Amino acid sequence: MNRFRALLNKIPNPFLRYGLLAVVSLFLVGILFFLSIYFGAWGKLPSKKELSNFEYQRASEVYTADSVLIGKYYLFDRQPIPYENFPPHLLDALIAIEDERFYEHSGVDYPSLFRVAFKTILMQDESSGGGSTLTQQLAKNLYPRKDRAKANLAINKIKEMIIASRLEDLYSKKEILTHYLNTVSFGDNTYGIESASLRFFNKRTLELTIEEAAVLVGMLKATYGYNPRVFPENSLRRRNLVLQSMVNNKFLEEGQKDSLSNVPIKLNYRKFNYTDGLAPYFREEVRKQLLKWSNTEKEKGNAYNIYTSGLKIYTTLDYKMQQLAEKVMKTHMASLQKSFERSYAKNAPWQTDKKIIEKAVRNSPHYKKLIQNGLDPQQAMDSLRQKRTMTLADWSGEKTVQASPIDSIKHYMKFLNTGSLAIDAQTGAVKTWIGGVDFKNFKFDHVAQSKRQVGSTFKPIVYTAALEVGIPACTYFSASEVEYKNLKGWSPSNSGEKDETYLNYSMEEALSNSVNTVAVKVLEATGIENVLIQAKNMGVFSSLPEQPSLALGTGEIYVNELAGVYASYVNDGRAVLPYLIETITDQKDSVLTRFEPKRARERAFSSTTRELMIQMMKATVDKGTAKRIRTTYGLNNDIAGKTGTTQNNKDAWFVALTPKLVHVTWVGLDNHEIGFRSTSLGQGANAALPLFALWYKELNRAKEFNSITKARFKRPSKTVLDELNCPPVKRDGFFKRLFKNPNKKRRKRFNTR
Repeated sequence: MNRFRALLNKIPNPFLRYGLLAVVSLFLVGILFFLSIYFGAWGKLPSKKELSNFEYQRASEVYTADSVLIGKYYLFDRQPIPYENFPPHLLDALIAIEDERFYEHSGVDYPSLFRVAFKTILMQDESSGGGSTLTQQLAKNLYPRKDRAKANLAINKIKEMIIASRLEDLYSKKEILTHYLNTVSFGDNTYGIESASLRFFNKRTLELTIEEAAVLVGMLKATYGYNPRVFPENSLRRRNLVLQSMVNNKFLEEGQKDSLSNVPIKLNYRKFNYTDGLAPYFREEVRKQLLKWSNTEKEKGNAYNIYTSGLKIYTTLDYKMQQLAEKVMKTHMASLQKSFERSYAKNAPWQTDKKIIEKAVRNSPHYKKLIQNGLDPQQAMDSLRQKRTMTLADWSGEKTVQASPIDSIKHYMKFLNTGSLAIDAQTGAVKTWIGGVDFKNFKFDHVAQSKRQVGSTFKPIVYTAALEVGIPACTYFSASEVEYKNLKGWSPSNSGEKDETYLNYSMEEALSNSVNTVAVKVLEATGIENVLIQAKNMGVFSSLPEQPSLALGTGEIYVNELAGVYASYVNDGRAVLPYLIETITDQKDSVLTRFEPKRARERAFSSTTRELMIQMMKATVDKGTAKRIRTTYGLNNDIAGKTGTTQNNKDAWFVALTPKLVHVTWVGLDNHEIGFRSTSLGQGANAALPLFALWYKELNRAKEFNSITKARFKRPSKTVLDELNCPPVKRDGFFKRLFKNPNKKRRKRFNTR
């Protein structure tokens, strides 16, 4: 210090003397400032040990059975990939525009830093850039700035320089590029080049063309301002600047640059979010099952987080089958919705029935929240009548309107909904899953969450039980109505105008035409207890009513439950449990769990009964209630099935059996108080059956499904054909008709043994 003072005193010019003193003082202050940051006075810096073990959060990926990515679960949408998956032109573009001396510096590019400092501080050029190297940017990606105030800019920059130097000591240049491209943000909660490539171009990073890579690299300067979807012109200019930088750095020829600069940006934008994309209801059910799995694994000491662990979930879903199923669902349900609203005209209950409307409003989340916030019922209703700007959706799209929350409730109350499922008949693997018409506005899943009365789709279980207790298939049952004295005068009737007073049906004829009166008599002859046992053996796990109305399907069953039950008819008498996930792997593709098919160990019925029931349900399609499959839709495939319609046309069902697949469809309204206006519109054959028929027509057109659509049921044995070889209908004899009053119902007690 004394020598420094002596040196200063030797300088005769006081301006030079004090100038040198100021420079030295600033230098010493700078050193002290740097050291204070280095030793953590402005916040702890990560050590080399921490930097060598860092992990970034990874999105878990959901794949179809044919390995198509259909969704992700994430907090940050990131899919890390190895260095080998980066095409050379991507790396060239990145280095050319972001850090052209990347391979020469050791984390900090001092010439560039001084250039930026000179332009920013002395020339006040705010467009001079930040002077940060890719390694410094990686440091910022790994440890984002918590305070972005200008006053802390210097602190943050120095921190990043120190971290960058440590990163360069720990990692090779290839590893730094890999970490950088896997962590950098592209906006919209998208992190890493792989996620960005899939989002903007729907392709893997390795498949990116030069101009596509330049678009994504160009976004790094300003992820919103150069977003090609939001600002295509800005993005185009920025892309071409990246291409010019590649020329300047000898990564690209001038002529090639000129050619690529004239190529328009062609996006194939694809969101992997909660409500959009293929099979949203299916993906949500997969998510729920994954959460249960991860909780079970946690108990074993394995900590897997479905949002951050980068799991890969390989499901049973068939990508093209699901695409086709969603396509025909939209076509049919949009058309059916028009017919449904037209049938009510001005008498629509969602507009005129005050009790139904008020009940719906009081059950709404809006109303309940207002009550929880202290409003009384009248105040809550008054608040919900206030109009505001909102978006309402229908089959023509979304519209911004002035409407009240009550208007919104009434609007969505009228929509028909559906639950549709196709499974592999032998394994239970889910091939298609449609839980509703619009996941964005109707989150409730009608496949796994909704229990509805199944109507006549329960009748095959009744008939199966009858055959199992020894009732011959050619037993005849009278179709005439009966009033049951011990059931408060309950008298089931048949739909249609056909006079059935003197008719007696074989079991095949009664089932194929869904004759209610006969189904109840078959149940009585079989015994309610035997039918309940049969249902349980076939895979029904829902509670069923121990009442004669069980024969008409008053029991409530899930769609996926019913699919597993019907699978027993084409699976050697064994029910299956529909399942969605095949395997779960970690980010390195090591298998963590395999899910095996679950099917009943014991047969629920004999092979003879199985063949008889298939023949009866084939008759339903060939000449019974489901004959539209042949006449209207022209399907000549081997198909058996059963329609179902519940009381007051509240629920429409159709179950289709093919040698390879079971397909179940339900159609109705979420509000149980509203049904179809007429049976002709709301019956299973009209409302539900087309969702299968239209879908199967599409499968017939696709050769890759020939193994499914061209499969044939095994030819029934001679014993089975002989058992069904009887007239379908018999009329009462002359004397019986003579003494039977067609206008008077027979009264008797129902045998509830």
